[in-house]
Formats: sequence, C-alpha cells, structure tokens
Amino acid sequence: MVAIVTDRGIVHYEAIGRGKPVILLHCWLGSWSYWLPTMQLLASRYKTYALDFWGFGESAKHGAFTVGEYVEMVNQFMERLGVERAPVMGHSMGGTVSLSLALMYPQRVSRVAVVGSPVVGSGLAVPLKLAGNRRIAGLLYRFPRAFAFGMRIASRFYARDWRTWYEMFQKDLSSTTMNSFSDSIRDLRFTDLRPRLQELRIPVMGVYGVKDNIVDPHQGNVLQAGVKHALIHYFEGSGHFPMLDEKDHFNQVVQDFLDLQ
Repeated sequence: MVAIVTDRGIVHYEAIGRGKPVILLHCWLGSWSYWLPTMQLLASRYKTYALDFWGFGESAKHGAFTVGEYVEMVNQFMERLGVERAPVMGHSMGGTVSLSLALMYPQRVSRVAVVGSPVVGSGLAVPLKLAGNRRIAGLLYRFPRAFAFGMRIASRFYARDWRTWYEMFQKDLSSTTMNSFSDSIRDLRFTDLRPRLQELRIPVMGVYGVKDNIVDPHQGNVLQAGVKHALIHYFEGSGHFPMLDEKDHFNQVVQDFLDLQ
C-alpha cells in the first residue's frame, strides 16, 4: 500500500506511468480502482495518481467526510508529493470535488474533467438522497445482506457490465464506514456550485451517460450553463459508469482532452 500522512490521517493512492501528473478522484462508495483502465491507457505519457478519499478504500476512516474536507485532502496530497499544478478528473462525487478544488485552489488545477458528477445536489437520484439520512444508513448497515441483495438487483440498471461493477461495489463497500457512507452523500446532496462556475477560466469537460440512473445526466446542461466554454459529451450507451460501459470511447475522449492545447 502506498500512502502519505496528512493532518487528518493517511491517504492511500496508487500511481502508474511516467510524465506529467494527472489526479484522479473516485465516486461515492468507490475507490481508486475504478480508474485502473484509464491509468493504464495514459501510462505511456502521464503519471496518474488515483486517491482513496478519507472513509473509503484504504485511506483513514476517521474525521469529517464532506466535499470541502476532500478538497483539503487533495490539496494536501498535491503539496506533499510536490505536484504544483495538474489536470484533475473526478467521477460522480469525485467530479464535484474536482470542480470545488479548481474553485478553491485555482493555482492547483490546470484543467478539470467530471464524469457523471452533480453540479448541484438536487441532481442526485432519490435513493442517494435518502442514503444521507442517518436512520436509513443505519438500517442498511444493520442488514448488510439485504442491502447487498438489493444492490445486486439494481446493478443491472447502473452499468452495462453489471457483474464487474457489482464485484467492485462489494469490495469497496466493505472498506466504507457508516459515517463516510452517510455523511459524504448528505453533504453532496446540499452542495451547489452554480454560483461560482463562471469563475473557471481553465479547460473544463463533462462526460455524462444518457442512461444514468444515479446522477441526472442533465447536470451536463447545468455545467454548460455555468461554464460556457465547457466541452460536454453525452454517451448514448452509458449509465453512471462510462469508463466501464464505453471504455474505448471514454478513454479517447479523456486522451483528447488532456492533449487539448
């Protein structure tokens, strides 16, 4: 395990490749491993760093689990590793953190890409909004087998290769605490980046799956309205996980964005 120590605890990460740095941030209930195929693609030209947020994966399990705290985590991570400025890309909650990092620490982010990410928390599906309720979260943790069974059924609506996604979900859920499970999604629900989007002067890209049942794909329109120069891609064959559903198309779009002058 590769990790750094911050003032809030360890941050686990994996790094692949050689060249200019790229920071990759995962979704709610996810981990760095969602980015592995993308990391392998970029390895010949970029050094990619994929982090586990506090409360997820192999990172510290104590502290606050909010978008703002995760912004501070990424800022500290870049500082400790000597990464002055880099492209940052995030999936779902990770994309919201990426945009927030670019707004709070503009000197850190050279360009930002989001994948299936809510710009405003109202774009989350109802089950995710409910997961932010501590009583409901407590019930899910009290009956993990029932929760896992429900997610197995729902997975068919979340990803084209639902078996692969469900295996990843089970592994990542086992590394999640009830506090990080509930607190992070509750904070995301009440996040609204719209008032500050016009401050972004760097290249911005959004990728949204038309069949996304977790985050409303119309959040791409919200991003476009706030950042007129943003590049928005809608993947017709994807749900919430374009990097799994349309891997080749997704990787090409990412490569083109990073190469954009």
